[in-house]
Amino acid sequence: MANYLVLLLTAVVCTCLAQDSSLDNLIADIFKTDPNSFSSTTEANGNNVPFQPTPTKTTVLTPDTKENLNQYESCGYQKECVPRWLCANDTINTSGENIIDIRIDTDAPCKNYLDLCCDLPNKRDTPVTPIVHPVENQGCGYRNPNGVGFKITGQIDQEAEFGEFPWMVAILREESSTGSILNLYECGGALISPDVILTAAHCVHNKDAKSLIVRAGEWDTQTKSEIIPHEDRYVKEIVYHEQFNKGALYNDVALLFLESPFTAQENIQPICLPPAGEQFDSARCYATGWGKNTFGKDGVYQVILKKIDLPVVERNQCQANLRETRLGKHFILDKSFICAGGEKDKDTCKGDGGSPLVCPVKGQRDRYYQAGIVAWGIGCGEENVPGVYASVSQLRPWIDQKLNERHIDFKYFTP
Repeated sequence: MANYLVLLLTAVVCTCLAQDSSLDNLIADIFKTDPNSFSSTTEANGNNVPFQPTPTKTTVLTPDTKENLNQYESCGYQKECVPRWLCANDTINTSGENIIDIRIDTDAPCKNYLDLCCDLPNKRDTPVTPIVHPVENQGCGYRNPNGVGFKITGQIDQEAEFGEFPWMVAILREESSTGSILNLYECGGALISPDVILTAAHCVHNKDAKSLIVRAGEWDTQTKSEIIPHEDRYVKEIVYHEQFNKGALYNDVALLFLESPFTAQENIQPICLPPAGEQFDSARCYATGWGKNTFGKDGVYQVILKKIDLPVVERNQCQANLRETRLGKHFILDKSFICAGGEKDKDTCKGDGGSPLVCPVKGQRDRYYQAGIVAWGIGCGEENVPGVYASVSQLRPWIDQKLNERHIDFKYFTP
């Protein structure tokens, strides 16, 4: 039975978290890098979606640099398509929350939803919404529910605001192919200090650290026209739990130590870590990621970061629910796991392995602990079938040990 269970869980992980052999083919172009040209790909749903090049090395684009990358197009007499924050006409909210409809409008004069058709006399040299400069770290775990710099409307599939979850990162694997450098998506992760990422062990197990890149501040993977550009850092060291079980995914936790720290800014901030043993039963939490929108071969990887609100499920209830699945009546939920979800059509199929599950810090508005790390599940979005996450509070002693050994300052993730 034990061998059968390990094999079964292995199969579950490979399907639910999309860590199968088709992963690179499905989403390689989402994080594709080619500094010299634009490229396009055909998504699994058959739609042609253009992708813009992204930096290959550690790159911070200044507002001036980003301005030079834009080739403004005419959209009428004495009009140009410019980033919304560079247009000063009366239709723009100048309070700092420029409202952007992210739905594709084929009749719109500007192709990019982040651009606005602006009368040339109203075109500005400096943004209506101020460019956000690096900020002093003001504490971990602060969500930006209204976004950073602008606010979107028209969400049809739980899109996150730009900068809403500033700890969310993408873990990429760098490969060379026919003279180009490709950044292939591996999984998600969370920033816990300027140069440390918390992710799942199954994402980075037996990976070469020098081939991995962490991207922070990402939102829409098809554009570099966001008000603040993302930043990339190379990974120096991978450390995963010594008792990690790659079959059943017990102790599914890893730390990535970076070559250089990220710069703290509004869309790049660390998440708080909960005290050891902290309980989150019945809390309403968020999972985020760029993962599939549905389970199975018809699922499509997401372009804009998605968020899903989920309830944490009490341990005994979760185990009972999972015993009603193909795991069978003898399944035992390991103490290193926490469960969330069980609501129809809402699950971490919309996230990725390694991505964070964050829950509110009691008594503090818009502040969050990382309660879990996306690990595995049975199918996706089935009613009364919760998703399973590595429990950060249960694994906190191991995390603290590894950070202490490397003299990492705990101030970054302690509320």
